Amino acid sequence: MELRHLRYFAAVAQEGSFTRAAERLHVAQPPLSRQIQQLEEELGLVLLDRDSRPLRTTDAGRLFLEQAVQVLERIEGMKVMMRRLKQSGRPRFVIGFAASTIYAALPDLIRRFRAAAPEVELSLVEMVSLEQIAALKENRIDVGFGRIRFDDPALRRDVLREEPLVVALPRAHHLLAQEGKLSITSLAGEPLIIYPREPRPSYADQVISLFRDRGLEPNVVHEARELQSAVGLVAAEVGVAIVPASVQRLRRDDIVYRELAEPGISSPIIMSRRIGDHSPQLALMSRVIIEAYAAWGLPAPKGLG
Repeated sequence: MELRHLRYFAAVAQEGSFTRAAERLHVAQPPLSRQIQQLEEELGLVLLDRDSRPLRTTDAGRLFLEQAVQVLERIEGMKVMMRRLKQSGRPRFVIGFAASTIYAALPDLIRRFRAAAPEVELSLVEMVSLEQIAALKENRIDVGFGRIRFDDPALRRDVLREEPLVVALPRAHHLLAQEGKLSITSLAGEPLIIYPREPRPSYADQVISLFRDRGLEPNVVHEARELQSAVGLVAAEVGVAIVPASVQRLRRDDIVYRELAEPGISSPIIMSRRIGDHSPQLALMSRVIIEAYAAWGLPAPKGLG
């Protein structure tokens, strides 16, 4: 499978026609059809319903299209970053971050970094923790902020803090009739929304383990692609979600947040970087974090000294 296969399939799926896709791609239609057929043979799946007019994707095709678009957008983003780097001639520092960390202290840390190094071209790329690991190894990012614990001999990972988790419920939810905190047991029978849907393992698995560690099976009714979608589904009364406490900053009036009754339920915020990377920008980021924690009256994270 090559990038052209992804581009060709995305064009056909989005245009709903081989003819229009061929015009968009500036290729002849027969070779385009053969490329899509070869892609389906390689995957062992039918991606397009050729009997429909306009053409429609199958269930497998819709999933493949979603992934293909993400890959193509990421490739285009890499090209843009490289063009900017070539044009600017400035030192560059790329931060990968999981979406939920942007509601915590990360924005303040980024502001402090910008103030300390205005000459550095800073770029931010949203990606889940698992994607950050590959991006670090491929030098696509310089540091990552995520939530998933796992070891890799090529990377150094330090927990910056443990963030408490809370329950997000629609305002009319029946559990809000009771006062105080909510237990995991009381949530076991409730429709549960988790995120992200993929890649896995992810924060979704952390939430599922909260139930299974207590001998409970969560009633997962929807796997959202991202945090914002999960919160929106809660507001739509599709179910409840367990989210980091900093998400409360969204301040929606159609959602109520409740603390969990069990003590110590949290999700880590983890800083990841390549072992042996001694760049001045990475050293500055570590120093910014240490100084910020001191200003907040918190002990500096271990390993950043």
